[in-house]
Amino acid sequence: MKALVYHGPGAKAWEDVPDATIVEPTDVVVRVDTTTICGTDLHILHGDVAAVTDGRILGHEAVGHITAVGDAVKGFAVGDRVLVPAITKCGRCEYCQRGLPSHCETVGGIGWIFGHLIDGTQAEFVRVPYADTSLYAVPPDVTDEQAIFLADALPTGYEVGVLAGEVRPGHTVAVVGAGAVGLAAILTTGLWGASRVIAIDSNKFRLEKALEFGATDVFEAGPSTADEVRDLGVDVAIEAVGYPETLLTAASLVRPGGTIANIGVHGVPVELPMQDMWIKNVRLTMGLVDTVSIPTLLKMVAGGRIPAEKMGTHRFTFDQMDEAYDVFGNAAANSALKVVITPA
Repeated sequence: MKALVYHGPGAKAWEDVPDATIVEPTDVVVRVDTTTICGTDLHILHGDVAAVTDGRILGHEAVGHITAVGDAVKGFAVGDRVLVPAITKCGRCEYCQRGLPSHCETVGGIGWIFGHLIDGTQAEFVRVPYADTSLYAVPPDVTDEQAIFLADALPTGYEVGVLAGEVRPGHTVAVVGAGAVGLAAILTTGLWGASRVIAIDSNKFRLEKALEFGATDVFEAGPSTADEVRDLGVDVAIEAVGYPETLLTAASLVRPGGTIANIGVHGVPVELPMQDMWIKNVRLTMGLVDTVSIPTLLKMVAGGRIPAEKMGTHRFTFDQMDEAYDVFGNAAANSALKVVITPA
């Protein structure tokens, strides 16, 4: 089979590799019909994730059909159309039982293993461990292109942003960064009744998309933006970029008693103004997505409540993988949110 293989910082290749096969009785093999690229994949290619070594197949999101089933798998069969999420879980360890499969002990203490600790989904086929507790059947009325964004981006925006931020009816929510995950947060704030959703970004295309995704107000980032937004009374500030300055912006926006929900992946330390935050009774949340919201989000997509397909702006085939990475890696310049990659 062919797959996108990591060969060290800045190096990758779409090449022939051994076929994905059943290794453990709890495994299945999935033929990948749709995959995508995540910002984490770009971090890997920059050399930021030391655990990813030369020879690893990249990717951690897929929709496809099962082609082989291990002897212990009871809930799925050959031919089933499934969503392969970013998080793998055994369903039995302490963290899985606590609703934190992102730290599943059985798979190594972190549920994100595809394209990280084991071969990933940017391939013609992928081996999926713990299939019964990790995979999700895709309803017939949900398309592959809708389902693929439920593997990571939408649950991340919803769980780490909206749920962790405790968005409630009538709240004013500010989302700092209107990239794919920030837009996912905007798209799902309405599920909890936010009355005002403010998007802040430096890119005009993303701000236009934010309005399409449900934002009521947009602000182009500038010297006076924080003051203007703060005056609107922000109950929840969601940081969706991962830079020190954007987290500090989010911290400066929230009103007393409010919440800062940090989604962004930070690669360097951030010095927070604790002397201001504590006296305002501000709460700060953060964390890795658990993808436990996927069943709920699947129902919302199937029912037309969440137009997940809006996240896909560019489409490529497997043999255009390099071009897909170039477009996604320069998303702002290419007016790209998420790319959809399918077989030729």
